[in-house]
This record gives sequence, structure tokens and C-alpha cells, in this order.
Amino acid sequence: MTGKGLAIALLAFALVGCDTPTNPAALQAALKPEANPAHEWRGYLGGSHHSHHSSLDQINPGNVHQLQEAWRYHAGGELDGGLSQMQCNPLVVKGILYCTSPDLNAFALNAATGEELWRYETKTAADSMGANPLRGVVYWEDGEDKRILYTVDSQLIALDALHGKPVKSFGVNGSVNLHAGLPEWSRDTQVIATTPGTVYKNLLIIGSRVSEFKGASPGHIRAFDIRSGELRWVFHTIPQAGEFGADSWPTDALATAGGVNSWAGIAVDQERGIAFAPTGSASFDFYGGDRHGDNLFANSLVALNANTGERIWHYQFIRHDVWDRDLPSPPNLITLHRNGEEIPAVAQATKSGHIFVFHRETGEPLFPMTEMPVVGEPVPGEKVARSQPLPQSPPPFAEQEFVAGTRTPEVAQYISKHVARLDKHESFRPPSLNGTILYPGMDGGAEWGGMAYDAASNWLYVNANEVPYLLTMAEFTPGAEESPEFAYMLMCAGCHGGDRRGDGVSVPSLVNLSERMNPWEAYRVVSDGRGRMPAFGTMDFIIRAASLWYVFTAEDKGNDLQERPREETVVQTQGNFINAGYQHFSDQHGLPASQPPWGTLTAIDLDNERIAWRIPFGDYPKILEQGQSGLGSENYGGPIITGGGLLFIAATPDRKFKAYDKDTGQELWSSELPAAGFATPSTYAVDGRQYVVIAAGGGKLGEATGSDYIAYALPSTRHPETEDGPTLHAEHKTTEPQPAKQNNN
Repeated sequence: MTGKGLAIALLAFALVGCDTPTNPAALQAALKPEANPAHEWRGYLGGSHHSHHSSLDQINPGNVHQLQEAWRYHAGGELDGGLSQMQCNPLVVKGILYCTSPDLNAFALNAATGEELWRYETKTAADSMGANPLRGVVYWEDGEDKRILYTVDSQLIALDALHGKPVKSFGVNGSVNLHAGLPEWSRDTQVIATTPGTVYKNLLIIGSRVSEFKGASPGHIRAFDIRSGELRWVFHTIPQAGEFGADSWPTDALATAGGVNSWAGIAVDQERGIAFAPTGSASFDFYGGDRHGDNLFANSLVALNANTGERIWHYQFIRHDVWDRDLPSPPNLITLHRNGEEIPAVAQATKSGHIFVFHRETGEPLFPMTEMPVVGEPVPGEKVARSQPLPQSPPPFAEQEFVAGTRTPEVAQYISKHVARLDKHESFRPPSLNGTILYPGMDGGAEWGGMAYDAASNWLYVNANEVPYLLTMAEFTPGAEESPEFAYMLMCAGCHGGDRRGDGVSVPSLVNLSERMNPWEAYRVVSDGRGRMPAFGTMDFIIRAASLWYVFTAEDKGNDLQERPREETVVQTQGNFINAGYQHFSDQHGLPASQPPWGTLTAIDLDNERIAWRIPFGDYPKILEQGQSGLGSENYGGPIITGGGLLFIAATPDRKFKAYDKDTGQELWSSELPAAGFATPSTYAVDGRQYVVIAAGGGKLGEATGSDYIAYALPSTRHPETEDGPTLHAEHKTTEPQPAKQNNN
């Protein structure tokens, strides 16, 4: 065995952790072998179609106000200081709930009581930077063989679903390295998976999360055999020489380019055998001087033969992306109704706040398209596309024009002063040295929570962020690469900002780092990665050391980059560019600089091509403390729709879990969570009782962390059983809800 092979085997062994023994009596009490699949939540976001929908209707507008907490499970593994997250969408199969903790331990619970049945503990525990958040696990069965698959770091792990023990016949001692099928040179780069893969027959089709900086691994899509762990096919998201799309890259870039990864989740049409994979940007996200051309298959929806991985069709949303406009969520498999015909379609939401709809089999756009010009001059060495495509219908679900906030005269003056220094906001203005406003911001528009689809009405439901970001490029002279300042800008400013203060959302501040970490500890973090931070171990030692020198000395000198005159930090020369951080554009109070609402929840009527309703969604705690509400907030996690006519969603920093009337947008119920529920809920039924469960993990938008799973149900009563399963239909009381704000444009 080679040294690298031995290292991979040892890593696999290290990640095959320990498990708590299964309690046979508890397992027997929980297990429902004859459960109706329609009453379960068997796949991420409801299944491979990603509808976020359940037919369960016991909870309805007439009784939802009676919901109460049924059980609570403390998963453990959370960290103080907002550094851990829990974004898991729980699965429920045959009476058992499956999910993960913030430190990536997997567990199984009695779905009716929350009692722990087993727990699989990895040896990669969360630390001071947190673990990479997971959004779910995968369930697969074939007869008596039942498995849970999920990822920890760069390993794909298979567990026995009933007992939580590693499946030794899968890969090496139950795990497979996620670098399989990637170029040899990328073996030491970050390759993880925040979103679970999707099952097709006996294959697990999975994307990955890779670094967004130069030197990143390519994000090729792979299919693994669920029985053996063997790699079955690879689709090259960055084409190899001679493959379709290779001519959209410089020839010398094909072998070393990175990114173009499908991190958001993959939908599969099981009947047609088609996998629909949305992809992200090419690395580096904001400057493509070394990757001139359209860069297929970046920022694309790619339809693949699920059996072989061969491309059937693709559509590119952003040509040569320099705005980090990766596709943020998995697509929805939907049906359009036209002239009495049912058209199989796939819908993709974007960070810009648009919905693109295509014929599943051909890729034909099913609504008219237009080309928007790219305006303004790019930085030297950059070559942007002349235009970008946008759908003319349905209407955007997020505002498209930045409007400066005017909550108070002082706020208006502060924002106006800053806007005057920036380039004019336009949707496709290239990044500049002067700075531009990106609106909606880098997290959308749509984000990873995705859309819910109600086939009965043919409506889509989507929550959106409507806050601005600042996008500013920095340039350095030849030779500046040897300075600590350049090393910091190269390695750190892209996330932590030129002022070292992070983004106030999920990237921690480095100001006064010496009070929390010594230089050796920081060096290990930089080299090995930690939580969401990629490893820079392959970066030259001098650059790593210099960046840390800058971090630990800048705070003593008070010389934050953004506090110094521009001419001291920017010298226009040979085109070495980097963005100066993922920066929210905020007012002097740390609130978004745009006019509210800052977050929205929208229902889109596809058949009639209109916004059915749209309401402000969420509130920032700062706003609530001022006695205000209804201004909206950033939100992370998606909605679900039920046959009872309800929309359930958490996602906001005010820690609320809410139910809305899906037809009107009227709020009907809410419950305060112990930590913000930045996750997508699930609903299911056991023994005739419907439950709704949410992960309350916090850890974003400055919110404290948590690790509780909380299930809600109507007050417990005895429910009759039938041969077909539990009777779940409840009487629907007539209500007269007040309509939400209407927008029929």
C-alpha cells in the first residue's frame, strides 16, 4: 500500500467511531414495519423530487393553534459563541427518526417519543471553530439490508439503520473517501458534503463542497454503489480535454481549475432515470482572469443519465461568474398545466430571486427568456460575458433594485454617504476596486433551504433574503506577495474581511484573536482547517506564517485595512485581485442598509404566472427590542407544505417556528424555540398521530447555538387503526382568515 493509500485507510479507521448499544426492547417498541410510506419523511426535503410536501392532513388551519410540544431531544455537541450549527432535515422511516448533532454524531430516535435508540459517535468532534454543518442523512433499504449514509469531513459513512453500526462491507470498514474520482493533485484539498446525496436504485449520487479559492478541487459529481462503496461513475463538471464544454475554458486551465461543485443537493426523476444537479461557481469566485470563457458547467443545471452519469442537457444561468452566484438550493420536480396537457418540469431558484423552469426531458425553457447586458468595466485582466439570461416569467420573488434604507434620518444620512462612494448598483455590474452593491446579497435571494411545491395548486413557496452585500476588489503590486498584509488578504480577507471582523453571520471575528487562541493553535487551524474553514496546508509555509503575523500584530497596531486610506492598500498594477471579504452592507446599527422588508416569504402561482401572496418574514432581535416588528430578516432553512393546508417554517433569528395558511399567507400559530431553527422541518405520522419536528441549532446571524430537536403534535388522543394504516383525516373547521399582503403583478 502506498503512503497516501495508508493515510486514507487510517483516516477511514479514525472516522469509524464508537456506537451506543441498541436497546432491543426500545427498538421493538419504536419500529413500525408496516408503516405507510405516505406517512413518513423518507428523503431529504421529502424525497428525491424535493417537493418539501406531505399529504398528511390531521393538523389543519382549524386546529393548528392547539399544537404543543410532544417531545424534545438534546443532541449535544453545540458550542458557545455561535460557532456550531445544526441544519439537519430529519428522516423518519418505519417509526424511527434519523439525524445528526452539531458535532456530526448520527443517532436514531423513537419518532413518537424522542427516546434514543442508538448513537454513532465519530472521533471528529466539534472544536472551537465548529464542525461543518450537515443538512441530512440518506436512508436506503433492500429487503433486510437497511442503511443510513452520511458524511463526516471527507468520508462517506454507511451505518446499519437499525443498530447504528458501521457496514464493514462498505468501502474500508464502513467508509469511503470523498476524493475518489477526483484528480490526484487534489487529494489534499478540501472535499466535504454539507447536503446529503440522493438515492437512485442502488446508487448514491452526490455532490460536494470544495474551497472557493484558487487551488480548489474540481467539484465533479459522483455515483457510489451503496452496497460496496465502489465508484460507479463520474461527471466532470470541469470538462477534460476533448469533452463537451472544454472549449469554454482556456486550454491550460482545464487540468488545474477548481470549484464548479454541486453542493446544494441533487434531484432525481426516478421514473425517467434523470438526475438534476445544480452547480456552483468556478474558483476563484470573484476574479476569472485565469479562466476566460463561459466556464461550463459552472452555475448550471445539468441533467444527467442517473445510470451512467452522461450529460443529457444543461442550462447555464451565469456565464463566467464573478459574483458568486452559485445555484443555492436543489431543484424541484414539478408539473406544469398548459392547454390540458401535463408537462414534466424542473424548477430552479436562484440567488438573484428568479425561478427558471425547464422541460425535464429536453431542457427547453418553459417561460420566455431575455438577455440582460453586463454593464460597466471589469478590473484589468478580466473578461466578462456580454449578457446574462433571465426569465420574463414568473415574476421575481425578491426585489431587484437596491433602495437605501430610511428608517430614521440618521440612518438615511449614514447609508447615503456610503452609497455615494460606490459604483452604481446594477444587477450585472462586474466587481470593481471602488466597490459595488450586490443585491440580493451573496446568500440570495434563495438560499440552501429551497422551495416547497404544492401539486394541488401548482404553487411554489420560497423564503428569501433581501439584504445587500458590498463587493470590493483589492489589487497588489508584484512583490507585495511577500508582505504579511498580502498573505492575509490572499488567505483570510475573502471570508474574515479586510477589517478582520468576519461577516457577523457565520464567519467569526479575528480581532483580539490572541485572547482566545495562541499562535500555534491558530497555525494548526490555518493548516488543517476547522469547521467551515478550509485547510490551507498545501499553501506555502511562508504565506501561512505571514498571514498569522498580520492577524496577531494588526490588532496591536490598529491598522485594519478598511480603516486606512485606499491609496495605502490599493496600487493598480498587474492584476493580482482578491475580494475584500464577504461583507454585509449595514447601517451604523448593524442592520441591513436596504429598505425593509429584509426577508420575505412568497407563494408563486405557476399556472397563472403571478405572485399569489408575499409577506415580510422574520425579525432581527435588535428590531424587536426597539418595539418594532414586521421588517423581515435574513433566514436560513426552508418551508414544508402539508395536505392540511399549512406551511411550516422556522429559519429566522427571532427563534420562532411558525405555521401559515398556505392559501393566504396568514400566520396561524407560532412557538418560540430554545435556539433559532436554521433548518428545514419534517412532518410524519406514527400510530395515527401527526408530528412536525424542527432542529433548533442556532449559530448564524449572531444567534446562540443549541442542539435540540423538538417535535410538535396535537394533544394526545387515541387514534383508530385500519388495515391501510392510521386514520389521519381530521375535521377541517371553517375559518375566515385575513388575507396576507397581495401582489398580483
